[in-house]
Amino acid sequence: MTLNAEIGIIGGSGLYTMPGFEEARTAAIETPWGPPSGEYVLGKLCGRQVAFLSRHGRGHRLMPSELNFRANIYGFKKLGVERIISLSAVGSLKEEHKPLEFVIPNQFFDRTRGRASTFFGEGLVVHISFADPVCPQLAEVVHRAAAEARVTAKLGGTYLCMEGPAFSTKAESNVYRSWGMDVIGMTNLQEAKLAREAEICYVTVAMVTDYDCWHEDHDAVTVEQIVSNLLKNADNAARVVAAAVAKMPEGRDCKCGSALSHAIITQRDAVPESTRRKLDLLIGKYFA
Repeated sequence: MTLNAEIGIIGGSGLYTMPGFEEARTAAIETPWGPPSGEYVLGKLCGRQVAFLSRHGRGHRLMPSELNFRANIYGFKKLGVERIISLSAVGSLKEEHKPLEFVIPNQFFDRTRGRASTFFGEGLVVHISFADPVCPQLAEVVHRAAAEARVTAKLGGTYLCMEGPAFSTKAESNVYRSWGMDVIGMTNLQEAKLAREAEICYVTVAMVTDYDCWHEDHDAVTVEQIVSNLLKNADNAARVVAAAVAKMPEGRDCKCGSALSHAIITQRDAVPESTRRKLDLLIGKYFA
């Protein structure tokens, strides 16, 4: 059986399945970087071929620092995915981003340490353009979908990606606020970089569960309230994703699909054959 999909969905904390799938089946994908977080669930959503991956694995077994980001994104590429909608629980760094609201960031700021965030190396040097890390076309589609689903979602803002697994200190949280950051999470920066290297359009739907520890009401928030917000956000996210998939254009007129066209620095004949074979799915069209 040929397994393929055109749209990928990454489910974050609180969103481990995607309601509304038709003809759902699972696929275990092998990659040069080992196994992804779990099996991909493939099926039709709103008439489109979709692949869903639970970022933290079934039962939420993987910490942010343990995620095999390269395998996760490569698996989508292997399935033929051209667009990824990534869903992520976040803390708010601004009063205006309230719990149960969504932010669709157009920028990222990296506070992680030593995570693998490129497919390249081993004799092949590639420098992608990452000034605008989110696909603008895909972000607009998701923003319109949120409005249709009657979910409050702000288009634009900066997602600060921290290492974790511990949350921020108050000192750190206040520094991030002074920098003008909007939301804080632990996972999406590496996904965005690797999606760009894989020439896949990428957007984050940042689902606010609570204010970060800077907020005066933070200590009054209970675990039960956060879990409740996670579940409510998951329900809203499922409706937003369904609306976005239904609205998705057939073709792409963004630059994501040609991100490597001027990014490969190494002379073609200097790239080791083993590296070319390993990365053929990503670079093959540029070495033909």
